[in-house]
Amino acid sequence: MKNFNWSNPYLTSRIPLFARNVVSTSHPLGSQAGLRMLLKGGNAVDAAIAAGAMMVLVEPVSCGIGGDCFAIVWDGKKLHGLNSSGVAPAAWNLEYFKRR
Repeated sequence: MKNFNWSNPYLTSRIPLFARNVVSTSHPLGSQAGLRMLLKGGNAVDAAIAAGAMMVLVEPVSCGIGGDCFAIVWDGKKLHGLNSSGVAPAAWNLEYFKRR
């Protein structure tokens, strides 16, 4: 504690990072799958699907069909936000969407 720095009490500091693309998951392999998709020319949605598919394998109890999804996607012209969390209404079945 002799060299303790009160202005930065943590052993490591966070540095600003500016990037064109970012992938974040709760498991490194999920993030890596999304990043690899971006490196192969995929877009943010492709990366999210790749990361999500990997997360089903590495955290099957926490991720999978019926989970929540939050996304912010820039399509080059407009910013889109998606909040698909919570329970879907029972009336939302295939026939409901075919009628719309």
